[in-house]
Amino acid sequence: MTLPPLFTRSIAAVLFVLLAQTAAYAERVKDIASVAGVRANQLVGYGIVVGLAGTGDGNSGLTLQSMQAMVSRFGLVTDVSGLNAKNAAAVMITAELPAFTKVGQTLDITVSTMGGANSLRGGTLLMSPLLGADGETYAIAQGNLVVGGLGVQGADQSSLVVNVPTVGRIPRGASVERMVPSAFLETPHLVLNLHRGDFTTASNTADAINSIFGPDVAVPLDANSIRVRAPVDPSQRVSFMSLMENVEVQQAEPPARVIINSRTGTIVIGGNVRVTPAAVTHGTMTVSVNEDFNVDQGQTVVTNGDQTVVAPNDPVITPDTDIQAEEETATAFVFDPGVSLSSLVNAINAVGATASDLVAILEALREAGALRAELIII
Repeated sequence: MTLPPLFTRSIAAVLFVLLAQTAAYAERVKDIASVAGVRANQLVGYGIVVGLAGTGDGNSGLTLQSMQAMVSRFGLVTDVSGLNAKNAAAVMITAELPAFTKVGQTLDITVSTMGGANSLRGGTLLMSPLLGADGETYAIAQGNLVVGGLGVQGADQSSLVVNVPTVGRIPRGASVERMVPSAFLETPHLVLNLHRGDFTTASNTADAINSIFGPDVAVPLDANSIRVRAPVDPSQRVSFMSLMENVEVQQAEPPARVIINSRTGTIVIGGNVRVTPAAVTHGTMTVSVNEDFNVDQGQTVVTNGDQTVVAPNDPVITPDTDIQAEEETATAFVFDPGVSLSSLVNAINAVGATASDLVAILEALREAGALRAELIII
């Protein structure tokens, strides 16, 4: 099925409509959604880094076996006991294969030690295959590492480590050998998946697309996905996507939530949080206990003729405890119906509440049913 309204109108008219849709809090489709199936794929591989300045794995069995297998490819026969991995390290290689990447293009790769190597600085990665989730080889990695970290160790076992010297990168270090198949040019429909699911945003996205490309081009499927009818001609799909991803959509307001990080004391209160009529009393009591000791030495006087001898007795220690309790005057504040976020924060800050006090107040408001928001503690 073709889309006559899509390309019969002029490009200038379409761009004019796109610019006319600018509104407060409007976001482009490309910023709030992604196309199903158009994604990057993770690659992973195993390899050996050589040329290290004595910072390798040493006599690691895995590294020695890998070195033996490597030299055997060149017709050399050697025993593990005749190898030394002081200047070599076994590594894992990770990379990300972007969508539509073609054979012969290059990827940046990250190389990380998996043995006892102290640093990869100055090393060279030997040719290593990078596999996808299906076990097939999609790229070949090789090259000189760029390591931002530095590690130095002295004869007295003292050491200095700057950043992470056991991880390095090779820019354009992998060559793509296989493409990932994509149905982008074949499927009659494209599916947009929202980054944050919301029924209102899904409906607004479909309406915004239909207002430009014609009715029933986009249909919301659920809170996360919108199905879009694509041009039959594959040569028009790139132009279609270029126009559609720049359509501006009025995003729905987020749900009312209060997020509390109990470990750091960070509290984030959403703009839609409301409080029904409630009265809160905030006060603290401080109890201080001071432990002290009274020491009484005492003396014994002995008279022998004309001589008087004064001898000290054993000291007598008497505990002296001072307990003081001080309670501040409780401060009360009242929330009126439908109080906003700014009023809520200002009222709590006015009484000098700490982060822990604020958490206690919010939890009490939720239990009382006065907090019109979801309280999430992470």
